[in-house]
Amino acid sequence: LKNYDPQREKRFAGTFRLPAVPRPNLKCCMLGNAAHCEQADRIGIDHMSVEDLKKLNRNKKLVKKLAKKYDFFLASDNMIKQIPRLLGP
Repeated sequence: LKNYDPQREKRFAGTFRLPAVPRPNLKCCMLGNAAHCEQADRIGIDHMSVEDLKKLNRNKKLVKKLAKKYDFFLASDNMIKQIPRLLGP
């Protein structure tokens, strides 16, 4: 759609379910506080807390292994600033 801004114009409303899932086997990991880790456990998503990240001890090999294991990460808002400090740059 050319020259269409969905924020400004509300001509179309609703959602559309695709017939096939684009990427069905995505692996996700939740980096979060206790409450978010509990929610991730309830819905069956892998999760890591601050203590789990501290165990990696800024070891580059372990951090790279963790990054290759998952397709994407979700993080709690209060943990986003701590991640570079825990895992390294």
